[in-house]
Amino acid sequence: MEEPASQRPSLTTAQNLGLGKGQRWWRWVRWLIVLAAIAGIVVGVLLWRAKASEAAKPHFETAAAEKGNILVTVSVTGKIQSVDAVEIGAEVSGKVDEVLVDFNDAVKKGQELARINTEQLDARVKEVRAQSAVAAASLLSAKATAAEAKANVARMKSLADRGLVSQKDLEAAVATAARAEASVAQANAQQVVNAASLESALSARDKAIIRSPIDGLVLSRSVEPGQTVAASLQAPVLFIVAKDLTTMVLKVDVDEADVGKVQKGQRATFTVDAYPGKNFEASVKSLKNVPTSGQDVVTYEAELSVDNQERLLRPGMTATATIITSEKKDVLVVPNTALRFTPPDVIASSTAATPRPGGALPGFGPPRFARPSGSAGGNRQKGAGQMGKVWVLENGEPKAIRLRTGATDGTRTEVVGGELTEGMQVLIDIVTGAK
Repeated sequence: MEEPASQRPSLTTAQNLGLGKGQRWWRWVRWLIVLAAIAGIVVGVLLWRAKASEAAKPHFETAAAEKGNILVTVSVTGKIQSVDAVEIGAEVSGKVDEVLVDFNDAVKKGQELARINTEQLDARVKEVRAQSAVAAASLLSAKATAAEAKANVARMKSLADRGLVSQKDLEAAVATAARAEASVAQANAQQVVNAASLESALSARDKAIIRSPIDGLVLSRSVEPGQTVAASLQAPVLFIVAKDLTTMVLKVDVDEADVGKVQKGQRATFTVDAYPGKNFEASVKSLKNVPTSGQDVVTYEAELSVDNQERLLRPGMTATATIITSEKKDVLVVPNTALRFTPPDVIASSTAATPRPGGALPGFGPPRFARPSGSAGGNRQKGAGQMGKVWVLENGEPKAIRLRTGATDGTRTEVVGGELTEGMQVLIDIVTGAK
């Protein structure tokens, strides 16, 4: 039985109520989209958690044991100096009249460098010469007196033999002759004294002209014309002349801990601030046995011979040198970080097995954390020739390999014995994150 037309909903009303076939289909599509979005979010969260869990797992960083060269060095600092530097001073006092050379001037042996005023010195020479003339005259007078006294003695002896003079008069004549001879000797001695005084005065006048004792280069000049120099106590240094700047010396202080490694003839390199990035060659020339102490530090002075044919280096420059005390070529080496590294699980198990002070049981009390990678742990290297160990991965687990170490340059260490072979990957660090 059909419903009355007034009771059936119109098409528009049915569509508004969602009773149309098209509307019901879109409603189901919307629900499916919502469900798919929720499922996608859930899957994304699960994947993110899985990835975060994987990223949180620790992974080992490795380095290869390989063949290489080891340079064992000692680092030192010091100053560059000329090999033969002569300090030239004034041996006489007075006012400087002339300065004839300047810095960096080349000079020859005997060349005049400066002149000191000689007025007083010339006057002294004249005075001594006058004294010498007086002494010469005195000598002549003494000789004449002695000759006269000698003749008088002969005459008195003749008279005494004839009984014409007394013995007393004869003795007086002999004494007078002896005194005359003594006066001659005294006059001769005064002549010698005056000659020495004249020589000294002439020498002092000659020293007023300051000359270079060697062929070389003027490094320093510390005097000006008109300046007064006083040489009464110590000769003031007016010039420094270096014999040759093509060969110089680097004087460095070697720490007592390193002095046993440094030997004559060892090769070295050094740098100076004036030429950044440029390495200069040197060699150990000598090592002094006399120590230098200061602030509880004991050092020994070493001299390094430096070739300065390019004339780039100057006296007084501060240099940082590296002395090569040992060189190993084509040997098996590992990073020092591998020798210091210990897996955290090993540290944790070792810590748990060690009783705590005071009788505390393992596992109680504040937690202990593993040392950071690269810090000094159970494998602290104590020096060349010591037993040590490194870690490798075997079936995904760390495995210790014992070895004997040789020379080290502070970054890598020579392996001289043990089971480690070239190409093996040793553990050097542990990181958190994806491989």
